[in-house]
Amino acid sequence: FLAGWTHTCSYESEADVLPDSFPSAPAEPLPEFLLEPEDAFIVKNRPVQLRCRASPATQIYFKCNGEWVNQNDHVTRESLDQITGLVVREVDISVSRTQVEELFGLEDYWCQCVAWSSAGTTKSNRAYVRIAYLKKNFEQEPLGREVRLEQEVLLQCRPPEGMPTAEVDWLKNEDVIDPSQDSNFLITIDHDLIIKQARLSDTANYTCVARNVVAKRRSSTATLIVYVSGGWSSWTEWSECNAQCGRGWQRRTRSCTNPTPLNGGAFCEGPPFQRVTCTTLCPVDGGWTEWAKWSACGTECTHWRSRECQAPPPKNGGKHCSGSMMESKNCTEGLCARSTSPNQFICMGIAVYAGLVGALLLCVILVLCVGVLAYRRRCRHLHGDITDSSSALTAAFHPGNYKPPRQDNPHPLHTSAPPDLTATAGAFRGPLFSLHLKSVGTVGREREYHSHTLSREPSLSTSATLGSLGGRLTIPNTGVSLLVPPGTIPQGKFYEMYLIISKWDKTTLPSEGSQTVLSPVVSCGPSSMLLNRPVVLTLPHCAQLDTPTPDWTLTLKSQTHQGAWEEVLTVGDETLSSPCYLQLEEECCHILMEHLGTYGLVGQSCPPQPACKRLQLALFAPRAPCLSLDYSLRIYCIHDTPHALKEVLDLERSLGGVLLEDPKPLLFKDSYHNLRLSIHDIPHTHWRSKLLAKYQEIPFYHIWSGSQRPLHCTFSLERGSLAVSQLTCKICVRQVEGEGQIFQLHTDIQETLPPHSPLPSGGTCLPSSQVGSYAFRLPESIRQKICASLDAPSARGCDWRLLARSLGFDRYLNYFATKPSPTGVLLDLWEACHQGDADLVSLATALEEMGKSEVLVVMTTDGDC
Repeated sequence: FLAGWTHTCSYESEADVLPDSFPSAPAEPLPEFLLEPEDAFIVKNRPVQLRCRASPATQIYFKCNGEWVNQNDHVTRESLDQITGLVVREVDISVSRTQVEELFGLEDYWCQCVAWSSAGTTKSNRAYVRIAYLKKNFEQEPLGREVRLEQEVLLQCRPPEGMPTAEVDWLKNEDVIDPSQDSNFLITIDHDLIIKQARLSDTANYTCVARNVVAKRRSSTATLIVYVSGGWSSWTEWSECNAQCGRGWQRRTRSCTNPTPLNGGAFCEGPPFQRVTCTTLCPVDGGWTEWAKWSACGTECTHWRSRECQAPPPKNGGKHCSGSMMESKNCTEGLCARSTSPNQFICMGIAVYAGLVGALLLCVILVLCVGVLAYRRRCRHLHGDITDSSSALTAAFHPGNYKPPRQDNPHPLHTSAPPDLTATAGAFRGPLFSLHLKSVGTVGREREYHSHTLSREPSLSTSATLGSLGGRLTIPNTGVSLLVPPGTIPQGKFYEMYLIISKWDKTTLPSEGSQTVLSPVVSCGPSSMLLNRPVVLTLPHCAQLDTPTPDWTLTLKSQTHQGAWEEVLTVGDETLSSPCYLQLEEECCHILMEHLGTYGLVGQSCPPQPACKRLQLALFAPRAPCLSLDYSLRIYCIHDTPHALKEVLDLERSLGGVLLEDPKPLLFKDSYHNLRLSIHDIPHTHWRSKLLAKYQEIPFYHIWSGSQRPLHCTFSLERGSLAVSQLTCKICVRQVEGEGQIFQLHTDIQETLPPHSPLPSGGTCLPSSQVGSYAFRLPESIRQKICASLDAPSARGCDWRLLARSLGFDRYLNYFATKPSPTGVLLDLWEACHQGDADLVSLATALEEMGKSEVLVVMTTDGDC
């Protein structure tokens, strides 16, 4: 038709001349599918209907698997679109199970519509026809189990293979589980059921149901039992002793109801009752003593005699004696005349009044004598104490000071000794100081007790009298300190607290087996003190901690009163019952504790890597000038801690030695290899070594155990003549198959060297004790506002826990969570960690990162950050 129409137009264009313009009908558009065939599934033997609709369309045919469907198999309907006026054509075909099954090849059976119009053809999308099925057996069925309360539960289900893929529902006691209604349930993309926290109500039968257009399959039922293990209730009070007299029993009970075991949960372990022996004092009834002798016969013609209830006296609730304590009777057998004349009564009255007047005069004389003696004694006391009034007041309000001695005192106080508050308290007079006498006397007893039990050396100890304002004890140049926060000591109480480093030769070391001592052994006390909040003990250590993997198992130990060592905690294994918290830094550790005593840090290697200790090598020589031909060089191998270096410096100072140069560091590995020392490049023309061997060695165990202090080797040299003064040599120190150091020595043994000490000078060293607010960098007002802002838990987590993470104190948060003010304990630890450089900027930065702007305003106003 189109070809003919085109030919006719061509013929007319050749015969006649076409006009410039003429009317033409609008071009018909391409067919557009209003309905395309959709994928379908043949269920059992029922054929499926495929339908498509297009407009405008002159013809529509189906093509299935690339072949045209017979025209007779099409059912065609035609209509006219009332809006556009275009022809709408709709075609249906039926596809049977046989047609689908007869298809060979890997591709599924498909059909497609093709629509024609005058403008051309349009093809629809392919619609696939598949045979629906659902196998009977589940690939994985849920399994029943027993779980404890609040445990996470996973029930797995893999539905049978099917076409289309089966949808999965979970049933709980035949009710469909809807996770949108109960957030404790979660169904994963793999059709597994997760119960986030098992509840008692989750004890039920669970079934996995798979379904598609063909069928529905049920898995075997899985029974989930949520059990509760029993827990003991609190003990009841002890019962009364069952014996009314003598030895008996007391009993107390508890029940397994906290909680009660349910659904097969374990019963409580241990006995439900306890029994202890008791002794009830037997009542003793009182008994009369023998009657005393009769009294003399009196004016009333009677005499008396008495007895007492003391044979035995009543005890423990026993009955009192029955009867009278006294009895009387006529002593003249009725012959005495009891009448008296009036004159006799007058004489008796005069005698009584005369006796009363004499007694009154005697009392007046005694009162006057006592008053004179008291006045004279008070005058002597005021004359003796008038020069000490200011110091007495000062000592009353500043517990850290001591009272200056009077010139006539035969036992003046030593300036380095701790204050004797008992002497000061004795000088106070008047009611103003009467309230403090009891507590001050307690201080004196504590100090007297510990002065006998612990040997104190001035360079290894310090003490101060502290009250409720707290303070800080520091042993200079040792790295050892004790921080006593405000409120640790009850209000109105004062204690003389001490801090002592034990000498190695006078203490039992806490290490045992393969353990090594990493810190000095430090005693703080008095140990009988009851603390309201934790104190912070700072100890230096020599463990090398900058390795990427943990090489140490670190343990804090304390010494009992019997001298034995017991483990307090192992770092990383803390529990809620741990009495301390240990904050570990590269060169020291800070221990939060609530019981004072003797402590030390030990460690041992954590396989597979051997741990390393930080050591120092210090080279000493005799003090110049040297007047002998012999000359010795001593090299000490000590812990890399300030205390160990101070101990060696004090020892060499007493021996007349000088430090030639700053100590050198050495990492000593737990490898069982000795430390080898050798001397080289001696100028043999002027010097010779007395050492016959090529080197000296310090055994590994002596260094690792730390049981022998201080360890050193001596190189003995001899010069050719007294005129030789220059010495040049090289000393090598290294661990066999480990690290080492070299000393390049060039010295004049006749030249007096200035004193050289690597320890801080006296101007920069911290004072040995600081009392009250002077010991703390953070003002009390700022501290209270930070605690008020961060102690309360925050839903966003912006509370004390975030502060702990910002300051690096979050290794075991449960310790702080058990305290009344977690923020206060964190700030105490911050004070201890920043003893020498407590800059408020670091704390302000942490608060700023937390968004605590209101606290920052207070710190800016009241502090100096």
